[in-house]
Amino acid sequence: MKYDYDVIIIGSGPAGFSCAMQSSKFDKKVLVVEASEDTFGGTWINSGTIPSKALRETARIIQRFQNQFEDLAKEKAYEHHQMADLLLYKNKILRSKNDKIENDFRKNEIDTIRGFGKIKDDHTVAVETSEGETKEFTTEFVMLSTGSKPIKPKGFKVDHDKIMDYTSVLSLSHIPRRLVVIGSGVRALEYATTFSNLGSRVSILNEYDSFLPFLDHEITDQLKTVLEKQKIEVFSNAEKIEIKQNTLRNTTEVKYQLRNDKENGRAHVIETEHVLYLGGKQPNTENLGLKNVGVNTDKEGYVKVDEDFKTSVSHLYAGGDVIGYPAMASSSFSEGRIASCHMFGIEADNVTTDIPFAIYSIPEIADIGLTEQEARERNLDVTVGRAYYQNITQGDISKQEDGLLKLVFETDTLKLLGIHIIGERASDLIHLGQSVMAFGGDIRYFINHVLNYPTYSEAYRIAAFNGMNRVYKAGVKYKKILKKS
Repeated sequence: MKYDYDVIIIGSGPAGFSCAMQSSKFDKKVLVVEASEDTFGGTWINSGTIPSKALRETARIIQRFQNQFEDLAKEKAYEHHQMADLLLYKNKILRSKNDKIENDFRKNEIDTIRGFGKIKDDHTVAVETSEGETKEFTTEFVMLSTGSKPIKPKGFKVDHDKIMDYTSVLSLSHIPRRLVVIGSGVRALEYATTFSNLGSRVSILNEYDSFLPFLDHEITDQLKTVLEKQKIEVFSNAEKIEIKQNTLRNTTEVKYQLRNDKENGRAHVIETEHVLYLGGKQPNTENLGLKNVGVNTDKEGYVKVDEDFKTSVSHLYAGGDVIGYPAMASSSFSEGRIASCHMFGIEADNVTTDIPFAIYSIPEIADIGLTEQEARERNLDVTVGRAYYQNITQGDISKQEDGLLKLVFETDTLKLLGIHIIGERASDLIHLGQSVMAFGGDIRYFINHVLNYPTYSEAYRIAAFNGMNRVYKAGVKYKKILKKS
C-alpha cells in the first residue's frame, strides 16, 4: 500500500527531532507535526531545558566573576544586573536554536505542518490547524513525541505574576529579592541556586521527607554545605500549602505545615516577593486518539513502550516525556534514533541502562552507576576514592572550591561501578568516567593515563589514588594493585 509518508512524527521535541533526522538519513519521507504556531522543539527549547540552562549560565558567569574579586563577593547581582539583560541572552539562544531546527528540517527535506496531530486510525493522522482546518495524511509509522505539562497545584492557582511556573518564571521583569520555590525535584534545586546566585533569598518547600534522596549520601552532605553557604533553606515534609497576598505589607504570604512537626500542626508563614511552583508533570496524551488504535498507557497516562520504543501497536512508537522515566532531553535523543532504526529494520544497539544524570544547579551535580549505598545493599565488596575540589589546582585557579568527585569500585578487581560528582563542570566530567565504565575499565585508567593539568579532570586521578591507598591499607600489596591486569 502506498502512504503519503514513511513516518509522521507528532511533536518536535528531542525524541521527535532525532527520529525525524535519523529517518531522513535512511531516505525516508518524513512529516513533523508541531502544535506550536511559532516554534519548534517544545519544552526542550522554548520553556524547559535550553532557556532554564541559559538563565543558569548567566548566573554562573556572574558568580564566577564576583568570586574572583573580594570587593564584589558580598554584593548582590541585582545591584548591577537587570533581569531584562539576562533574558535577552536567553532569548537570543532560543531564536538561534529554533532557526537551527528549521534549517535542519529544510536541509534534510523533512516536511512540517503546524497544528494539533491526532491518530485517526492505524495509518492516518489528522492535523487540526490553527485556522480550524483539518488535514489528513497517511503513513506507515507514527512516532509520538508530545512531551508533558505541569500538574496543577492544589490549594492555590498559578497566576503567572506573583505565583509562577517554569514557563512564566522565564519572563520575569526583575530579579526577585525573595523567592519561595515549591518543588521536590531537580528543577527546584536548579532554579533555587540560579536565583540565589543572582542575589535572591530563596526557600524551598519540599513535600517529601528528604530532598533528592537518589543522590549518593556524601553528595547530599556536600549539597547541604553548598545550600548553607548560599543561604538557601529547605523545608521538607511541607504540606497544606496556602498562598495569599498581604496588600498592607505588599508581600505574598506562603502558609504551610510540616508533617511530623513536634508542635502538632503549627502553621508556618514565609513572606516573599514571588512563588515558583515546580510540581510534577503529566504526559500530553489526551485527545491524541490513542484509544482509536489501542495504544496502552499506564495509570498516569504515560505511553507504554518496549526496549525499541515500540508501543502495543506494532507501527506506532513513542519517546521522550510522553513515556515517562527518565524524561531527559539527553536520553530522548537516543530514544528517537533507536525508534527510527527499528521502524526501518536498521540494526542498532539499544541504549544502555547506565546513563548519566546531571543537575544543572550551581554547582552542578552528576552521577552514573551505583551509589555506595546501592553497592553495599547488593553485598558487593566496594571501596571508594574521593577528590575534593579544594585540592584540585583548577579549583584554586577558578575559585570553585566547593565540590567532590567520588569513585565507587570493586575492592578486588578495581572495576569502576559508579561516579558521583558535585562541583563545577560536573555534567561534562561525568562522561570520562562513563566511558571507562562502558568498556568495563577500572580505576587504574586514571593513574596510567596522562590527564591535562590543570583541569577539573585531575579529580579522577586524585580520587583513584585515594581509593588505591584505601585498598593498600586493607592489606593488598601496592605493587599488585598498580600492576596492569
